[in-house]
Amino acid sequence: MGFNFGSELVRLGILATTSDHKSVVSINLFVTLLCGCIVIGHLLEESRWMNESITALAIGLCTGVVILLTTKGKSSHILVFSEDLFFIYLLPPIIFNAGFQVKKKQFFHNFMTIILFGAIGTLISFFVISVGAIEFFGRMNIGLDIGDYLAVGAIFSATDSVCTLQILNQDETPLLYSLVFGEGVVNDATSVVLFNALQNFDLVHIDALIILKFIGNFFYLFLSSTVLGAVTGLLSAYVIKTLYFGRHSTDREVAIMMLLAYLSYMLAELLNLSGILTVFFCGIVMSHYTWHNVTESSRITTKHAFATLSFIAETFLFLYVGMDVLDIEKWKFVSSSPGKSIGVSSIILGLVLVGRAAFVFPLSFLSNLTKKSHSEKLSFRKQVIIWWAGLMRGAVSIALAYNKFTSSGHTQLSGNAIMITSTITVVLFSTVVFGLMTKPLIRLLLPSSHKPLGSTCSDEPTTPVSLFSSLLENSSLLENGRGVDEQPIHRPTSLRMLLLKPTHTVHYYWRKFDDSFMRPVFGGRGFVPFVPGSPTERDGHGEG
Repeated sequence: MGFNFGSELVRLGILATTSDHKSVVSINLFVTLLCGCIVIGHLLEESRWMNESITALAIGLCTGVVILLTTKGKSSHILVFSEDLFFIYLLPPIIFNAGFQVKKKQFFHNFMTIILFGAIGTLISFFVISVGAIEFFGRMNIGLDIGDYLAVGAIFSATDSVCTLQILNQDETPLLYSLVFGEGVVNDATSVVLFNALQNFDLVHIDALIILKFIGNFFYLFLSSTVLGAVTGLLSAYVIKTLYFGRHSTDREVAIMMLLAYLSYMLAELLNLSGILTVFFCGIVMSHYTWHNVTESSRITTKHAFATLSFIAETFLFLYVGMDVLDIEKWKFVSSSPGKSIGVSSIILGLVLVGRAAFVFPLSFLSNLTKKSHSEKLSFRKQVIIWWAGLMRGAVSIALAYNKFTSSGHTQLSGNAIMITSTITVVLFSTVVFGLMTKPLIRLLLPSSHKPLGSTCSDEPTTPVSLFSSLLENSSLLENGRGVDEQPIHRPTSLRMLLLKPTHTVHYYWRKFDDSFMRPVFGGRGFVPFVPGSPTERDGHGEG
């Protein structure tokens, strides 16, 4: 009896092992490839041409070739792409870390320009690409309808914020980094909101009322997503400041930060809002309040944990994209008409170039009109870099294309297969070719770092007396600095200052409101809970 029972256990174990064998092999291989990407990326770190995203793409492509040969042409990848995997598990840590690590002063200093590029610019690019798709693809008889053409516009108006963040250095070129980075996040959110909105409207019978509803829904999603992210971040700050988990366990405060950050994204998805915008602003609010409320060891842990999760997710994405390039199933459908597939890819690439130029240079001109300081204006060289850095398309475009043109990662229609293969081709070409040329282009156009710009990008901004002296009649800053004399200062009205220096004025009054009302409630630098003997109190980091 015992022998039979043991044999049965072995048999069941063998069966279970057999049924899970493919998954185990796939996971082992993928983890090995991730390790290889990290090692090779480290060895190529000083390379003038290569970056980590291109390295992961190249390794994925080579692995795809090996798998294709091993399986005798049956498959080129070990995991089936799922937009749910991308949007639910991989994208949140990337976007959250972008908001958590951003240098807030530089970001909000250029906030209006970022919104101009990221929102208005994306709509312009969407319009150019959609009109071009209707004009050119309609003549090629691909088999798409008006909804598909507009979806193409939304898909390819999404730049790759992951790749552009690896190209520019936040310390060497803070202004360019801030603009490209900020535009990338807002652009991704705008593209996803635009894509989802298109799926919910009747595009066959378009009238003025539908257009107005579409615009209203668009702005509602933007505002509500931002508010949800900020509220979730403030909730985490209040909970950690009030309960102060660090008195007993730093693990708890790290865990609550991670879980609430992820919860903000999932709540946005549950409410059909933009998870990208929500988790991004949640990251900004957490870095401003919550991060200062935890113990010093938790600060170090969270900073590196969020960065590590983001890095692994980015590498995973590019590795898979490289494998998916050789997906034999999709290429079978276009093998009978390779010229049409190449033509579609070339047209899309051309529309991407034109669509980005259509808003970068005109909107840069408008932005420069509002800047008084020459250092804040975008020179033509900087405009070229911004235009070039945003030409790359990545995983967001692929995920949206899969969502529109496939079912569970598979397609049986020739037109849909052409769009999928064209999307993969454009992503691969733009990431590799444009990515390889970006570093040399930056060195050519900006041969030396502009140090004055770097002085404006600290995480915790200071308020120079000279900048806001004209704002105050009896300023405590001037009194402490002995700047008050017998001659009264003729202070312009707040409205006039708002019109003359909107960014500085809003920043000044926000700091007053933040110090007087927000930080006493939600914590932050200078308002860390007092716990005798804590690392923060001993080192004096609570002073701000």
